[in-house]
Amino acid sequence: MGIVVQKYGGTSVANLDKIKNVAQKVAHRYRQGENVAVVLSAMAGETDRLINLAHDLSHTPRPREMDVLVSTGEQVSVALLAMTLNDMGVPARSLLAHQIAIKTDTSHTKARILNIDADVLKKIFADREVAVVAGFQGITDDMDITTLGRGGSDTSAVALAAVLKADVCEIYTDVDGVYTSDPNICIKARRLDKISYDEMLEMASLGAKVLQTRSVEFAKKHNVPILVKSTFTDDGGTLVTKEDSDMEKEVVSGITYDKNEAKITLLGVPDKPGVAATLFSALSDKNINVDMIIQNISTDGTSADMSFTVTMTDFEKALSIIGEINKTLGARDVLGDTSIAKISIVGAGMRSHAGVAAKMFAALSSVGINIMMISTSEIKISCVVDEKFIELGVRVLHDLFELEKPGGNFGEN
Repeated sequence: MGIVVQKYGGTSVANLDKIKNVAQKVAHRYRQGENVAVVLSAMAGETDRLINLAHDLSHTPRPREMDVLVSTGEQVSVALLAMTLNDMGVPARSLLAHQIAIKTDTSHTKARILNIDADVLKKIFADREVAVVAGFQGITDDMDITTLGRGGSDTSAVALAAVLKADVCEIYTDVDGVYTSDPNICIKARRLDKISYDEMLEMASLGAKVLQTRSVEFAKKHNVPILVKSTFTDDGGTLVTKEDSDMEKEVVSGITYDKNEAKITLLGVPDKPGVAATLFSALSDKNINVDMIIQNISTDGTSADMSFTVTMTDFEKALSIIGEINKTLGARDVLGDTSIAKISIVGAGMRSHAGVAAKMFAALSSVGINIMMISTSEIKISCVVDEKFIELGVRVLHDLFELEKPGGNFGEN
């Protein structure tokens, strides 16, 4: 018998009618003879409700207790789905992280999976039951509950698929696949039939909301094919898989944007060895990820201006840390800016095509969009711009690379 892992997000299990719809999909696969493990998120809005409860009581709730609280959302959804399946005549058992031993590190609210014991799931399959697993949560060696961060149920599902050697990990959501851009702001956006792990990883890390970054990293490392589909239709779908020669035919595969960005600038930083290490080590120690960094040296070589970006969530904390460090560092000023956003183009074909960056910059300039910061990799180019221009920028770049056409792109323009 084949093994399939299915993951359903919060919108897919938002109410009892939707849970019944999910049960029908799961039952169909079970009755086809497959072994099915289902990973669920909390019902839509439940995690936010629990977080708000915590902050109504405590200004700075302890991360350990936050994990205990927010992990209860998934416990509700898995129990309800298991009940529904059993009433339909499909044997099912709900399982929490400690019952499968989904072991993580001790980084509360953003833990990383270290190991999963597949024996419990294999026994459930041997008994011809459906395993309904709580996503987003794990357990430490000391039996403390942890959570994996926003979107962590995707990672739970891919990790289970990897340890079970599943044929596929199906991620069900409220969209029918991965699009060339956000259809909500670009009506010409087109669904992709398939995309490489590297392209999806870049798009996820750059603002695309379909898959969580860590889940794609896990899938690439363990060669787990991911099929992104809609819970509410049988049509469409995008396969995230290994790169093949066809994927390089398109110079650009997608345009992403991220408004969850903030910039911190230090003016007049002493230009001497160890300054950057001091700054970024302090941020790393507090689990704050830095994205783009730019530094300009003064003409006399004694000082520099340094800017970097962090997520909006980490902005106030990062600004406070840098402010404290600057008491001994001696920069002239520390500035913060939350009115920025990041726009990016992603495509495996960029490795073998020259002039892509120039074309992108010219297109943004033509509509009056100023570029503040730039970062690149082999398959992406990102620009920080004023947030108010982000939707215009997405549409301009989507038109530039003709992404509405399969195999479009700018080569012969």
